[in-house]
Amino acid sequence: MRRVYLDHNATTPVHPEVLEAMMPFFQDQFGNASSIHWAGREVKKYLDDAREKVAALLNATPEEVIFTGCGTESDNMAIKGVAYALQDKGRHIITTEVEHHAVFHTCQFLEKAGFEVTYLPVDSDGLIDLEKLRLSIKNQTILITIMFANNETGTVFPVQEIGEMARGKGVIFHTDAIQAVGKLPIDLKQLPVDILSLSGHKLYAPKGIGAQYIRAGTKLTSLIHGGGQERNRRAGTENIPYIIGLGKASEIAQRDFQGRREHLLALRERLHRGIINRIPHVKLNGHPTKRLPNTLNLSFLYIEGESLLLNLDLEGIAVSSGSACTSGSLEPSHVLLAMGIPHEIAQSAIRLSLGWSNTQEDVDYVVEVLPRIVQRLRDISPLYQKRVSRSK
Repeated sequence: MRRVYLDHNATTPVHPEVLEAMMPFFQDQFGNASSIHWAGREVKKYLDDAREKVAALLNATPEEVIFTGCGTESDNMAIKGVAYALQDKGRHIITTEVEHHAVFHTCQFLEKAGFEVTYLPVDSDGLIDLEKLRLSIKNQTILITIMFANNETGTVFPVQEIGEMARGKGVIFHTDAIQAVGKLPIDLKQLPVDILSLSGHKLYAPKGIGAQYIRAGTKLTSLIHGGGQERNRRAGTENIPYIIGLGKASEIAQRDFQGRREHLLALRERLHRGIINRIPHVKLNGHPTKRLPNTLNLSFLYIEGESLLLNLDLEGIAVSSGSACTSGSLEPSHVLLAMGIPHEIAQSAIRLSLGWSNTQEDVDYVVEVLPRIVQRLRDISPLYQKRVSRSK
């Protein structure tokens, strides 16, 4: 049976060049980068080199890049770190209703600790109203944390405008860019972003490695205490093999950026056209143009997305019904509900997210298989049968 993986927003396979770069650091170059002898000094060179590669992808300085254990840690480090560092100035945080749970639940945690959080609504395309953001900022506001691009719909937020507004009010701006890094151009010399989170396994590096950009001069309380690693920002012996992997993945992402972007856009449009030309009653969720080049979130009316996902899996096609972190939940996506999408339409959604290794043949196979699955599920759907009987 053919296998097609269309869930790259959940995780990506490790790039062959990344794996090759990592391998020596499991055995031959095993030193602790904090050691001053030859084994440590040799590894420290490669640690510094990896930091430079991540910084280059973001057009930042290496001193502004800190390695973490994952994207969720990076988000926690940013939000809690700013909250604790600046709580004497104020205890108000602004975010949105469509954030990843790494941000959403961290903000809820801080609410229990006495912080006030404003959750901005979004429109039907998944975008915030910048005027509502402006009106939400007050003297006690210390942090705005808004994602760069949504992990479920791919909708890209106006990061430049948000950052300018935050800077004008003297408020720290953090963006969860875990889905955006490597897919969108990011220039932190130009973008008014104070803290940015990224994750290795969304970027063809392994799971278990992330990074944090922290603009020079930004106050942040450390979450993990111990040694003085990562410029006293994040204690703990550095995970050298995985850091090397993230550095290599960043180098590849910068090297292949334009070709990958064009490839993903072409495949996404081929997939979208193929589906809507062959299947009626399909709704696009998210902004039609301000969207990640690889992401397609579609509702197939009158059926459940979970049933569609399981039937596609039987045909060797891997997709998602929402965020990978909530895949065990039977509830509709909080992102789609926040966009005002009715419960039954939100529950009929699946996310198809492409990667650099996908081909036209992969897309054509999905377009071939999907219509008969959808029709079979609609044939046993009471909602669809009710619609058919009304139309007679």
